[in-house]
This record gives sequence, C-alpha cells and structure tokens, in this order.
Amino acid sequence: MGMNVANCPRCGKIFVKGFAEVCPNCVKDLEQQYDKCLKYLRENKGTTINDLSEATGVAVKQITKFIREGRISIMHAPNMSYPCEVCGTLIRENTICESCRSKLVKDVRNNAEDERRRTEQEAKEGQVSFKIKDRLNDRH
Repeated sequence: MGMNVANCPRCGKIFVKGFAEVCPNCVKDLEQQYDKCLKYLRENKGTTINDLSEATGVAVKQITKFIREGRISIMHAPNMSYPCEVCGTLIRENTICESCRSKLVKDVRNNAEDERRRTEQEAKEGQVSFKIKDRLNDRH
C-alpha cells in the first residue's frame, strides 16, 4: 500500500495527503487566518465581510469558505454577508441568492418541458412517416 501524495492546491508543494486537502504549512496559515477573523469579529460585531477582509488581510473568498464550512457563524453579526456564487449579490445563507435560485428552478423546468415536447414531436413524426409508408404500400 503506497502513500497518498498530492500537490497542495494552495502553494503547489508536494505533501502526504491525510485529513486535510492542503499541506501542513497551508493548514497552519489557514488556521492563523481563521483566528485573525474570529478575533476581529469578537471585537467588531457590526463589521462587513469587506471590512473584515481589509482588517485581517484574509481574502473574501476564504472568509466565505469559513462561513460555508460553519467555522464562522454570522448569526450574531448583522452586517456580515457573503457573495452569491452566481451573481455576487450579498447573501446570508445558502450558496446562491433567491433570484438566482428561482431562475435556476425555472430553467430546469423549461428544460424538462422542452425535452418532453421534443420526445412528443419525435413520436408524432415517427407515426406520420409510418402512415405514409402504409399508404404507399397499399397502392402496390
């Protein structure tokens, strides 16, 4: 049984893959970023994600990841929100905003309806050509 070795997606260094998806140095760096964010949030409850990012030097994308992983709770931080993955509108829960979610649901429904119509049309075309063949065969 060989060792599970991978390149760290953050820094590119080779490491033995264990519980973390990144190398030990990056795990340590992420923990320091997390601690900075928590400390700042405790002292500044009314902060926004952009203010938090500026004050700590932690990227908005990483802060968003901490929130989505459940490591940072925004329940008691009224001004804290993060960008929708589709349009960037600031949201406080899930991964996409209500508007994008509605559009996605509508698109899925429309796609299913288009597929149903296409199937019906193909079935009708199959019947029509079959009937024409029957008529041609009857003449002979």
